[in-house]
Amino acid sequence: MSKKLLIKRAYEAPTDADGERYLVDRLWPRGIKKEDLKIVEWLKELGPSTELRKWFGHDPEKWEEFRTRYREELAEKTELLATLRAAMKSGTVTLVYSAKDEMHNQAVVLQELLLEKA
Repeated sequence: MSKKLLIKRAYEAPTDADGERYLVDRLWPRGIKKEDLKIVEWLKELGPSTELRKWFGHDPEKWEEFRTRYREELAEKTELLATLRAAMKSGTVTLVYSAKDEMHNQAVVLQELLLEKA
């Protein structure tokens, strides 16, 4: 079974190819209406803690340390991760995030984690 797990900025238009969309930010994306996001669920608790998010500040020089700390936080979120794994079994899943940096954000880490344990 091929699992397709995509990541996409909240500011990009949803498409049918996205499958089930889950918002993985702790904060709602600015300026976006709920109906426009077309998400199945907002998994707010999967976003990095406020402390970690503020410390990281999307600084690429802190990326490796952010990945380590965020994975430690995710280790305690087994039920929420199970929600995404279950959705992946039935089709394409897209993790929606709002960060401007497409290479250094929590959705990248979450995607890596889910795919290595898929």
